[in-house]
Amino acid sequence: MRKILLTGKNGQVGWELQRTLASLGDVVAVGRREMDLADPDSIRKVVGEVRPDLIVNAAAYTAVDKAESEPELAMAVNGVAPGILAEEARHLKAAIIHYSTDYVFDGTLNRPYREDDAPNPVNVYGRTKLAGERAIRAAGAPHLILRTSWVYAARERNFLLTILRLAREKNELRIVDDQIGAPTWARLLAEVTSQIVAQHFSSLCRQATSISDASGVYHAVPEGWTSWHGFAARILDGLPDQAMTARPKLVPIPTSGYPTPAKRPANSRLDGDKLRKTYDLAMPTWENSLALCLEEVGQIYFQHDSAWHV
Repeated sequence: MRKILLTGKNGQVGWELQRTLASLGDVVAVGRREMDLADPDSIRKVVGEVRPDLIVNAAAYTAVDKAESEPELAMAVNGVAPGILAEEARHLKAAIIHYSTDYVFDGTLNRPYREDDAPNPVNVYGRTKLAGERAIRAAGAPHLILRTSWVYAARERNFLLTILRLAREKNELRIVDDQIGAPTWARLLAEVTSQIVAQHFSSLCRQATSISDASGVYHAVPEGWTSWHGFAARILDGLPDQAMTARPKLVPIPTSGYPTPAKRPANSRLDGDKLRKTYDLAMPTWENSLALCLEEVGQIYFQHDSAWHV
């Protein structure tokens, strides 16, 4: 079987990828204990031992606000490590799939961003992710960079689980309503990745020129968009009555009403037509994905005789 090295196995996307990639090859999944992305020697050691045909890099420094005070660590993980992984992939005649973000853009356009729009990140996190994209391209390995936005899941830390927790603790939630984007379920991202790998695997592993023709940046997001306030409202709409003693009031506020260390782009919409057309993928709406995720959240956290345990 062809060998896949998956990084970030304990993250939102990595957890899902372990399952969706399992039927496509021998998946060697590593987390921070096995591979320290801030340590180039650790990266090279693991890749050299595994000798994968494909690297799927789902690991990242994702603490957007904390990155403002830890720029060196964020750059090491998000900016330098992807380039090292890509260099090692090139040496092995392997390929790499990497995940990036809507935060490489400044959010000033009045339409969804396309892959060829000029990046202009407004925070440290976005700058480090852009550096990672450029490092991968410079390494010369066959690569696919999948930019996505507003990732959530039934596990780890994310906006959805934060809303579930706050809905039990507060009578009123003040949620930003002037930032827009597409909430993306981690499982959808993992399933899309696996469909791409299934289409390309033979060329990824044995004929690098074929994947080289497809190498580049793709936007991987569901259909549609909303604001954080709209996202929160949809989450609450999808909860059973037992999940809350009383539904909290949602109050829309501007970004200025919720100051954070890192600036956020107002427009995080990504145009996903390139990915859909290239791989003939039919993407669901963000609302449909959220409904499926909430079903899973209920199975994990909700007990009929008690409250949500998030």
